[in-house]
Amino acid sequence: MEKTTKVSSHRRTAPTSRRPVRRGIPSSREILSSERPVAHSPSIPREDRVRIIPLGGVEEVGRNMTIVEYKDDIILIDAGLQFPEEETPGIDYIIPNTKYLQNKLNRIRGLIISHGHLDHIGGIPYLFKDIGNPPIYTSQITKAMIMKRQEEFTHAPKLNIIEVKTQQTVKIGKYISAKFFTIAHNVPDAIGIILETPIGNIVYPGDFKIDRDENGEPLNVKEYGEIGKENNLVLLLESTNAEKPGFSISEREARDNIKQVLTDARGRVIIGTFSSLMERVIEAVSVSEELGKKVVIDGYSMKANLEIVQNFGFFNPKKDTIISAERMSDYPNNKIVIICTGAQGEENATLMRVANKRHKSIKIVPGDAVILSSSVIPGNEKSIQNLKDNLSRQGAIIVHSGILDVHASGHACQEELKLMTKLINPKFFIPIHGHYFMLRNNATLAESLGIPAQNIVVPLNNGAIIEATKEKIEVLAESAPANYVMVDGLGVGDVKEVVLRDRQMLAQDGIFVIITVIDSKTGRVRSSPDIISRGFIYLRESQDLLKQTRHLIVRATEEAIGKMHPINITYVKEVIRERVAKFLFQKTKRRPIILPVLIEV
Repeated sequence: MEKTTKVSSHRRTAPTSRRPVRRGIPSSREILSSERPVAHSPSIPREDRVRIIPLGGVEEVGRNMTIVEYKDDIILIDAGLQFPEEETPGIDYIIPNTKYLQNKLNRIRGLIISHGHLDHIGGIPYLFKDIGNPPIYTSQITKAMIMKRQEEFTHAPKLNIIEVKTQQTVKIGKYISAKFFTIAHNVPDAIGIILETPIGNIVYPGDFKIDRDENGEPLNVKEYGEIGKENNLVLLLESTNAEKPGFSISEREARDNIKQVLTDARGRVIIGTFSSLMERVIEAVSVSEELGKKVVIDGYSMKANLEIVQNFGFFNPKKDTIISAERMSDYPNNKIVIICTGAQGEENATLMRVANKRHKSIKIVPGDAVILSSSVIPGNEKSIQNLKDNLSRQGAIIVHSGILDVHASGHACQEELKLMTKLINPKFFIPIHGHYFMLRNNATLAESLGIPAQNIVVPLNNGAIIEATKEKIEVLAESAPANYVMVDGLGVGDVKEVVLRDRQMLAQDGIFVIITVIDSKTGRVRSSPDIISRGFIYLRESQDLLKQTRHLIVRATEEAIGKMHPINITYVKEVIRERVAKFLFQKTKRRPIILPVLIEV
């Protein structure tokens, strides 16, 4: 591929001095000193400083997006989404809040995407109309994954995506160039990013792991060491596995263990994994071929991703290896491998539909082995347990990473994080991508390598505005808007906190509907009020409570109306709602949503 962008010829010189390496764990006083905000809040960064703002990926796993700002240049890194939580019922996705950029659209020079996972690309269709549709810089396969997803959004603006390669340098803004380097992750074509500014480099490896060769030697360290000789001002380092000691297991180890399960299996093997873990799927197909087995691929997103990587030569199965689910009966069970989505217990994914007996072609046969080849995303524990239970009830044998290493994380563990930090050798360190305790652990690792506490900033929250000069790094008193922007159906940002609160109340305590008919002339209640209860009490078993509630409604209604003429329906509803809510809480200790309906006749 020819470079379509201007290549910068200048190089950064290495720093003239190195910090002494101090070993050991920092004190609590030193840890806390790195979090004290400095009361300084200019509206734009001063000329000799660079501003870094995480809009997502702090306080959470997902929704990754970061702003890097220097003078008139704004560069965005990643634009991901987050899946809903218990606190956001009924929501499809949560995306970063870009309000900080509203009055700065003419300064946005581009968006750089590190790799094709949804927590890094999923926000693009929803965000781009609000950030001025800037050019996107990313690798070849990530571009294809973005474009494939964009097909679902026919009214979205057309994207201008510029392909880049590792070792390439691209002039993006007036002052900022971007250089790209090799990263190992569990999706092909991931790239690390170096933003070269006049005061130093901002280095962002993205999601990464440091793979090892057959002799256990780490790969790509020579390249990272060369980067470490440059003027690296700030390292933005992911923290997902910062509490896990050692190195992550390699894809080769996961492959060998999956191969062992396939070799020993007396029946079919079903492998459930993420649709985006292309490295895992490719290896599973390769192992199946070695063992003379046929492979069924099930799951729309998985098939779409495999088509993309196959078009670029990353996936080359033999012609007769992959078969349709309908052809499984043509072969013995021990010659069948099914690779599908749904290892997280997602309701409509393939594996969950199989577990719930809702899949039209795949049914569990006693003796089937099910490999759950993925990590457990926090919050999905109950769904995954239900998945395992339902599969086991039908006679399946469950194999997961708690039993055998059948999943290799794409995220660096402690020794990999330390190695990357040491090789890049930054002056300042900012941990990102994770909950606060993950960020804190990552910061402790960096300090154990000799980075002074005052050179480390742990963002307390999304929207934190961090500024770095050649001499110091500080957190400003001001912050960027960072509240949730929620996607619900086709609406973006339409769901407000009051709607979420009502959804939570409905889920926890249900709804109590009161229908009361009032004589408009006398103000008296014409008949006993009708009551509809959903998710609160079972009406047939609560007759005494209902009888008391009806008496209370009649009394509250007639007292509120009194001699009022005309009747103020809104006022009467509020009185009923307040009186009934208090009564029901006294009797049940629950607070359902109470909906009075008044009908005048």
